[in-house]
Amino acid sequence: MTPPLVGIVGGSGLYRLVDDAEMVAVHTPYGEPSAAIAIGTIGGVRVAFLPRHGLDHEFPPHSINYRANLWALRELGAAWVIAPCASGSLQPGVRVGDFVVCDQYVDRTSGRPDTFFDGPEAVHVSAADPYSPMLRQALIDGCQALGIPVHDRGTVVVIQGPRFSTRAESRWYTAMGWDVINMTAYPEAHLARELCLSYANVCLVTDYDVGLEGRSDVPAVTAQEVAAVFARNNQRVRELVAAVIPRLPSDPDPHCVDALDGAHL
Repeated sequence: MTPPLVGIVGGSGLYRLVDDAEMVAVHTPYGEPSAAIAIGTIGGVRVAFLPRHGLDHEFPPHSINYRANLWALRELGAAWVIAPCASGSLQPGVRVGDFVVCDQYVDRTSGRPDTFFDGPEAVHVSAADPYSPMLRQALIDGCQALGIPVHDRGTVVVIQGPRFSTRAESRWYTAMGWDVINMTAYPEAHLARELCLSYANVCLVTDYDVGLEGRSDVPAVTAQEVAAVFARNNQRVRELVAAVIPRLPSDPDPHCVDALDGAHL
């Protein structure tokens, strides 16, 4: 079987990934995606790259058209979606420069369109295991092979943005045992699941949120700091994607193809 197209959604600092690409504009029932989609090849596999914030970072997290982005990737034939994103650490053991391949998220956003099922049909899709175990393992193995410091599981708490956390909020998230904090991991992951796409995110740790409790030497995060660390991580993301994509199977991911089974009332 011919491997299906692989979608890549780039986060802050990652606006271009595929060289010599064909730019494709996709119109969806949910409006326009964040940008035209770059179609090219990585390791002999066709890929579709979409910068979630737009080419010039013109869409803040709460204004991204997540539904259009995911719909467009599926329309182009994507079956797998790899989604790197800048994230802040909430725990001392999760260090700046680490990658975290999350297995859970906590949604603290509000007002974002987060389903394709607006009625009249009632559809309740399970989010118990929101990320593809198969794709997660491929990313973990890729990081380990490349010597990238990686955490093989973790919970990302997704805040509304565009503001960063207060110190009180950050203490709460840390006390809950959550590992990283981000502004875009939801609803992207759940929308991918509703479309039966095999989806996994990679949190690229750029900062320590508001700092670490009791550590005066760790300053609160700034947007410039996030961008600078993400820029340094770009080459590692490219290497990871190049290592993982050719090894993805041609067969459908069983975790995702049956995501809608039993979801209809």
